[in-house]
Amino acid sequence: MFVDSHCHLDRLKTSDTQLDETIAFARKRGVQHFLCVSVSVREFDDMLAKVRHFDDVSVSCGVHPLHQEDACSYDELLEKASDPRVVAVGETGLDYFYSADTQSVQRQSFIDHIKVANALKKPLIIHTRDAREDTIALLKEYKAEHTQGVLHCFTESLEMAQAAIELGFYISISGIVTFNSAEELREVVRQLPLDKLLIETDSPWLAPVPHRGKENQPGYVVEVAEFIAQLKGVSVEEVANVTTQNFYNLFSEVKRV
Repeated sequence: MFVDSHCHLDRLKTSDTQLDETIAFARKRGVQHFLCVSVSVREFDDMLAKVRHFDDVSVSCGVHPLHQEDACSYDELLEKASDPRVVAVGETGLDYFYSADTQSVQRQSFIDHIKVANALKKPLIIHTRDAREDTIALLKEYKAEHTQGVLHCFTESLEMAQAAIELGFYISISGIVTFNSAEELREVVRQLPLDKLLIETDSPWLAPVPHRGKENQPGYVVEVAEFIAQLKGVSVEEVANVTTQNFYNLFSEVKRV
């Protein structure tokens, strides 16, 4: 059985009926749980309303580093993330690739998210791109090892992954690993221990091969697992079992079916 540890079900271009069908397709492929990740606190209530009737969907609460127009205060984030249905804080983090001009705003938002995660004892979901040193430095400075978390949709260096793992974080691999241009990432995956990996789709974006060009969906997490199994020379069943256990170890508030 698989878990899609990071998807945006509220961002899929589907009606409610079509979303039911999308989830049913993933379940049929062996996906037993889905973590629907927030990118905007202002849109959190709408996201929750869209997925709340699915018993196998959990949610996070946070502000994506590229959505600082939706930035909220520490108190607002703390209030929303305190909802018992929220199992993680984020996604948060730093993105200097797309928005280097908002670095200071991103850093303050990231700090607030780390503090909220520590206060609530909920893990962090981190987006990081071209901000390796600052990301690790802030995690250390604000004691993120107390809450732990995951660097999602990982595309950075082996050294960064290892530094995050030393802080108790997991590394999540998306469909990017299947792209022709991702040989550096594939080498990182080969070298990282399976018991520190999660798998995800980040749907509706980044559909893996052979679904490139289509809207991504949680059922395609199976292709991610299959590709990782090939890279590491293990069975798909082992990848599924270990990454699923890793998910429940990290997101301990999620009830395993």
